Amino acid sequence: MKILSEFIRPKLVLPKGYNKLLLHSCCAPCSGEIIEAVIASNIDTTIFFYNPNIHPQREYEIRKNEHKRFAEKWHIPFYDGDYDRKEWFERIKGLENEPERGERCTKCFDMRLERTALFAHEQNIPVFTTSLSISRWKDINQVMKAAHRAAAHYNLIFWDYNWRKSGGSQRGIEISKRERFYKQEYCGCVYSLRDTNKWREQKGLALIEIGEHYYGDS
Repeated sequence: MKILSEFIRPKLVLPKGYNKLLLHSCCAPCSGEIIEAVIASNIDTTIFFYNPNIHPQREYEIRKNEHKRFAEKWHIPFYDGDYDRKEWFERIKGLENEPERGERCTKCFDMRLERTALFAHEQNIPVFTTSLSISRWKDINQVMKAAHRAAAHYNLIFWDYNWRKSGGSQRGIEISKRERFYKQEYCGCVYSLRDTNKWREQKGLALIEIGEHYYGDS
């Protein structure tokens, strides 16, 4: 466990003296720093992977298995939520052409974090957080508002710690390189894949190759 000493991290304390946490995780690269930070602070953590937005299924399985590998390395319980794509498409119906950070993303966050809060409630875990807020590609306020709405429904606490501060995002990149995590090249949903490839075409860049690129590759 020497790798935890690579970085100087602040001591983390959960709200109201609790020490049991559910982490909603979107992927290993976004969660690496969070996981090592809570381990360093001796917080009893469980991971909940619930991301029915990810498309296609091959991409979903790669991201899930990559994260599961990292969780097993640290002996952290890892739960795989349902891949209920049908409900996800129903939720975002009519918002297919919304831009990133628009209303489609709000609906997506609501669905994933509502299910996370339900799981926390079922498992008697009083506090949850999400790795969605660490990515600079996400609107942190949009994520936080969705999480607080979900927490209120089950009378839980959403731990709105800003994982980007104090170098958290950069440490996440370094961990991704060290672990050689799979490097996903779009947010995850079919519409982000569409729009990212459209942008790449306009720039004369190669289209996304699923399952091909990893952090640390030259």
